Amino acid sequence: MPILWVLALGVFAVIIVQTFLYVRAAKRVAPTVGMTSGELNTAFRTGAVASLGPSLAVALVAVALLAVFGTPATLTRIGLIGSVQFETGAAAIAAGTMDAELGGPTYTQEVFAVAFLAMSLGGAMWILSTLILTPVLKRGDAKVKRVNPAVITVIPGAALLGAFFALGFAELPKSGYHVIAFVSAALASAIFLALSKALKMPWIREWSLGFAILIGIGVTYVSVSAGLFPAA
Repeated sequence: MPILWVLALGVFAVIIVQTFLYVRAAKRVAPTVGMTSGELNTAFRTGAVASLGPSLAVALVAVALLAVFGTPATLTRIGLIGSVQFETGAAAIAAGTMDAELGGPTYTQEVFAVAFLAMSLGGAMWILSTLILTPVLKRGDAKVKRVNPAVITVIPGAALLGAFFALGFAELPKSGYHVIAFVSAALASAIFLALSKALKMPWIREWSLGFAILIGIGVTYVSVSAGLFPAA
């Protein structure tokens, strides 16, 4: 239906506008937090490079979802939120309430509509919670800074480390190949960070995550081809 394409393009238009507003806001606020224009540009480049690996993974899965959700719906949901696990999980649960299976013979237009609505409502709650909680967290941030400014420096780093380690450790029990991917990528990242510091080349640190992802994929591919483990 053409209307779905119009809505999908509208979603991407909102994303583009939001990106412009965020970049402009970051440039305006940077001097107040002691960031120079060079440091800000470095942060933008680092974020862009770091997004390549996760974005590629989402894009590959999105191709597989085209047969289930259709192109406009896939672009709207995966392009907006980017969480393949959430989208497919929400759709599967919604379809299950109608005794249907995603992509199966019982997957009718009515089931698709219910699954798509469940995905959209779930994504909307993410956005609404961000809008509601951000001002609350901002007030808490100001109070903590008055008590101990160092805490604000430690908490975001600890939260990021905890989140990424939790995601990584959740993959380890799946197979030996998952362990190889995790360890090789972690070692590669540590090596690149050490090289960046030793050689005084900040660009290596900016690209370290992208390089680590590629090395992790390469090492895992070689180990799978060699058949190091009986089952993946």
